[in-house]
Amino acid sequence: MTLLVDRITGLQKKLLLNQVIDSYRLLHGRGRCYEGLEFVNIDFFQPVLLVVLYKEPPENWLNDYVGFMKDKLSEQLSCVLVQRRYLPNAPSEIVLGILPEQTFARRGQLLFNLHLNAQQNSGFFLDMEVGRQWIENNTAGKRVLNLFAYTCAFSVVAVAAGAEKVVNVDMSSPALNLGRANHQLNNMPKAKAEFVAENILKSWSRVKKPGPYDVVIIDPPSYQKGSFIAEKDYAKVIRRLPELMPQGGIVLACLNAPELSDEFLKIQFAEHLPEAKFVERLASHLDFPDVNPEQQLKLLVYKVPESLNSVKAYQ
Repeated sequence: MTLLVDRITGLQKKLLLNQVIDSYRLLHGRGRCYEGLEFVNIDFFQPVLLVVLYKEPPENWLNDYVGFMKDKLSEQLSCVLVQRRYLPNAPSEIVLGILPEQTFARRGQLLFNLHLNAQQNSGFFLDMEVGRQWIENNTAGKRVLNLFAYTCAFSVVAVAAGAEKVVNVDMSSPALNLGRANHQLNNMPKAKAEFVAENILKSWSRVKKPGPYDVVIIDPPSYQKGSFIAEKDYAKVIRRLPELMPQGGIVLACLNAPELSDEFLKIQFAEHLPEAKFVERLASHLDFPDVNPEQQLKLLVYKVPESLNSVKAYQ
């Protein structure tokens, strides 16, 4: 409980200094760096705290924690929502206050719609902040392809950073509808973003058509039966990169699979696109420490050279 007290005290100080603060992970217990707290992650989406439990917590732990939160953050906290991932369908329960009708993740001046009490994933992944920072710094004036776009947070950041155009591709139409809503929420020009509901592995001609692209983002699920399994399908995406960016460009290759190391991704590029040059692995966010760095989110940057067939690629 001592670590949590320190983290909450830090949050309290932030709130006193700034009326509105960016969303962030308050406690990353699943990284196994905090003894006795391996069962819980806690996120702050002002004014809501989301407590995600991966097993039944110790007796009285939740009551003690909620009571402490109520004392410390009573004026800035409207709700504590608990999600129990260890139970079937990961049910959620409001244990303090009232959940606002609309909740948002906040990143500077940008807002992202959340559905905290509706399904397992909130709609915005806090651990991907280093990727969003990279996109913010590398997409101005670029044509961007956002593969496995989900709710299109990358696209919102890229458009805000001055991207010429972002094409968002995902097989889920409901996810892309949330992506459109995120663009509308931030008053993004309609012409700056396109939304393509297709199975990426079966629709390369549809994905290619709005190109060519300068930046390609690959952020697939690690295992989604019937659509994408990283171990066998990541290579299929890598092999397509030269035709998607025939004039060359930069790739942000993401992988959130604890069982697969960054070496797995490096081998895929070496075997299936050996001309691509490895640039860097982005450092993991400090709010997400892990006892084993190889189990953390992997974000690798590659540079793809101009294709020998670049002149013919989009004729």
